Amino acid sequence: MSHLTFDVANHVAIVTMNRPQARNAWSLEMLARMADAWEEIDRNPDIRVAVLTGAGGNFCAGADLKLMHSDQSDNPWHKRFRDEPTLHWRSMLRSRRLDKPLICAVEGFALGGGTEILQATDIRVAAKGATFGLTECALGVFPLGGSTVRLQRQIPRTLALEMLLTGRHVSAAEALSWGLIGRVVEDGAALDAAKELATTIAGNGPLAVQAIKRSVYDGADLSEEDALALELKLGGPIFETKDAREGPRAFAERRKPVFSGE
Repeated sequence: MSHLTFDVANHVAIVTMNRPQARNAWSLEMLARMADAWEEIDRNPDIRVAVLTGAGGNFCAGADLKLMHSDQSDNPWHKRFRDEPTLHWRSMLRSRRLDKPLICAVEGFALGGGTEILQATDIRVAAKGATFGLTECALGVFPLGGSTVRLQRQIPRTLALEMLLTGRHVSAAEALSWGLIGRVVEDGAALDAAKELATTIAGNGPLAVQAIKRSVYDGADLSEEDALALELKLGGPIFETKDAREGPRAFAERRKPVFSGE
């Protein structure tokens, strides 16, 4: 059984962490396959949106501590990590942002690396019974997935430090009120809700979607003047595309637009 499944339908890729017996804790195989999934998502023009989720009622419990402290030299995936020293960082999206929107669908536990990779996603849906936490400090280790940098930029610093320094579990209701996630749904419904969002986004002009995402992120730390200049630089060329002609034409003809990404 593959530790990560990757399915594409109707321009939406579903990336599923698939070690339910271990709460989808990361193995070498899962991390390697995850890095490959991110490459495929941005490379493949048929994919417009991606959803990250976990199998068996949990999102991800982070690194598998049992595997981390055992001899992995006989693991067939070990050689790849030896040959590609940054592979695990690419897997965790530590230093990369996908060009295309990435939605996460969280059920159950999202602890340690599960909460770390969540911070690399764009839209976040969680079941009301979901639990979040950065538990590394309680184990005497450091959250190297980017949380000491990203989290304080996504929620108030005092709350980021509370999560980072106590290691306590945070409920979905708290995470929503803090702005760590954007939507809470009934238990068992997170993936369906994420798919619904993904389907809506995938039906929009893909070039416009990607340019909007880039403008939001790349302009975040600029002055308003510079961010507005960047918006013009990124958004202006969109009006010259085939999709920009198709959208208004479809509206006038009272039909659903068929965007080609051109």
